[in-house]
This record gives sequence, C-alpha cells and structure tokens, in this order.
Amino acid sequence: MTSGTVILLTGILCAMACALPGTFLILRRMAMMTDAISHAILPGLVFGYWLANSPNLLVGAVGATGAAILTVSLVEALQRTRRVGGSEAMGIVFPAMFALGTILISRYFSNVHLDTDAILYGNIEFSAFERLVIGGDDLGPQSLWVMSILLIVNIGVLTLLYKELKISTFDPALTQSLGFNPILIHYLLMLLLSITTVGAFTAVGAILVVALVIVPAATAYLLTDRLIEMMVGSAIIGALAAIGGYWLAMWIDGSIAGGIVTMAGLFFALALLFSPQQGLVAQRRQAHLNRQRFALDMLVMHLYTHERTADEYSESSLGHIGAALHWNPDQAMRTIGRAVDRGMVVRANGNVVLTEQGRHYVQRLSVMDRVRSE
Repeated sequence: MTSGTVILLTGILCAMACALPGTFLILRRMAMMTDAISHAILPGLVFGYWLANSPNLLVGAVGATGAAILTVSLVEALQRTRRVGGSEAMGIVFPAMFALGTILISRYFSNVHLDTDAILYGNIEFSAFERLVIGGDDLGPQSLWVMSILLIVNIGVLTLLYKELKISTFDPALTQSLGFNPILIHYLLMLLLSITTVGAFTAVGAILVVALVIVPAATAYLLTDRLIEMMVGSAIIGALAAIGGYWLAMWIDGSIAGGIVTMAGLFFALALLFSPQQGLVAQRRQAHLNRQRFALDMLVMHLYTHERTADEYSESSLGHIGAALHWNPDQAMRTIGRAVDRGMVVRANGNVVLTEQGRHYVQRLSVMDRVRSE
C-alpha cells in the first residue's frame, strides 16, 4: 500500500468517523463542544507523556480522553448552577484546560520540542510511516487501525442507541417518561465524541478536527430533514471532502488536512446556496413566487369585491387597478398577464374581468381565511 493511499484512506476514515457524532451535536445545538474538547485534551496528552516518560499512543489517548470527559463534566456542572449558559461555560472551561496544559509543558517539559503545526493541523502526511507494531510484528499504518476502529465503534454505538439518541435529541422530557435516562445518554454521546476527537487529533490536529465533526453534518442538515439520511449523508460528504481535499492538496502542494477541510467548507457553501429546500437560491425563488402569488390574490380579490358594484368597470380598468393596489404599470401588466395565463381573468374593452375560474379561486381563498381565523 503506497503512502498516498494510506493518507487518503486515513482522511476518509477520519472524516466519516467525525461526521457521525457531529450529526447529533448539530441537532442538539452543541457544535462548539467539539472545539472545547479538542483544546482541553492538551493537559491529558501532557499527563500521558509524563506517565509513559515518552510519546505513547495508548497512554496519551487514555490521558486525553480523561481530560475530554473532565471538560464535559465541568461544562455540565457549570450549566447546572444556572449562573452561566452553555456557551459561556465552554468559554470558561476549555481555555482554562488549555492554559493548564500550556503551564505543565512550560514547567516540566520545556526541553521537549512540540511542533505547532502538528498540534493545529496534524501529521496526516506521515501517517504511512507511523506503524502499529505488536510483539515485533508490523501490522500496518497505525492511523488506519485507529480510525477504522473508531469508525466501527461510532457506527455500532449510534446504531445501538439510535432510538434513545433520537428521542432525547428532539424531546428530552419524553425520553425520561419512557424510562430512559437523558443525562446518561448525553454523557455517552460526549464520551463517544471525546474518543473520536482524541483519535482524530493525530491525523488532523486540534483545530481542524472541529471542522470535520461539524461541517459535513451541517451540510447534510441543509439537504435533508430525516435523521438517518442526515447521518449517512454527513458520512458521505465527509468522505468526498477527504478525497477532494487530498487531490486539491496534491495539485497546489499544500496541507492535506487543510485541503480536506477546505473541500468540506466548499460543499457546505454549495449546499447553503443550492439546497432544494433550505438553500438561499431556493428560498429566494420561493419568496419571489410568494410575492407573485400574493399579487395575484390581491388582483382577483379586488376584482371580485367590485364586480357587482356600479363602478365595476372603472374599478377594473388597468389604470385604476394599478392605483388601487399601489403597483407601477409594469407590475400591474405582469400580474394581469399571469392571471390571464391561469384563466382567472380576461381582458375586455380595456378592462380586466374575472372568469368563472377566478371567482371559484376567490371563494376558496375566503374559505381558507375563515378556517385559519377559527
């Protein structure tokens, strides 16, 4: 297996593993918890280094996971005091944890070289050279094993707890009434997020792991309103971002992790613009159609109101319609043209006259208005 293949597979596995728990973070409005955890694991990594007296994957992961769980617990404890909100609690805890890690490094490990780029962006480029060796046997790239296991664990846990997570996400009160413990479910999700963040840390760094957890899930959120489709979609979008980001980085000779997140951001921008239901283009088009429909309703209601009055013809003249409804001539002509195309009105001797179809349409509007008012 070539180094390029290892890097690409690591990126795909990392993006998919991160995107799955990110789905529930988006729905629970807890996206920035990932940012808190990714920064707060630093003292856990330092503790793992001190305990093993050298860089050690297993000990470092245990220390980082413990720090992540401590961060979540402290944030929850601060929220329960009702003195600060969720975002404020995260803003208090994760800088404190990150500062603690910095102090420990400067005090006890000042002679140890820490590459800032490795912390921020990871070292996915070297994933092929970090081997998993057990009992003298080389089992292959360490990153592939770690991210494969994390992806399998995430799929398994989210599948097993799918019903509980779904109910507790949308209706915590119902969760408790059904006999489930929403607090326990929340902490299980945070534990899963913590382990995933720690595992992805070595591949994409503390900063960019936030994007891989949040951006694919946020993109899928714009494309569907079904939870299972959102989960699958976020994983697919994450995988596509990894593939596209790898080739982008190869093309411009840049950071691979940065390329992956750049592609994820591009996919989000495309979904934000062109999503069939929630995209800005679709919403703008729907707003335009709503204005057209409202103008059409105003036209036929105006004609219906004055249809049986003595001044019927003066009220239905083109000039009077524009003045009465505060339309300019172009807007009046366009609206009348649409009404003619739909068979609601006809032009006769310079006037606009309702058809039988137009009268039925007005009567339906009146019935709908009465139903809404009741």
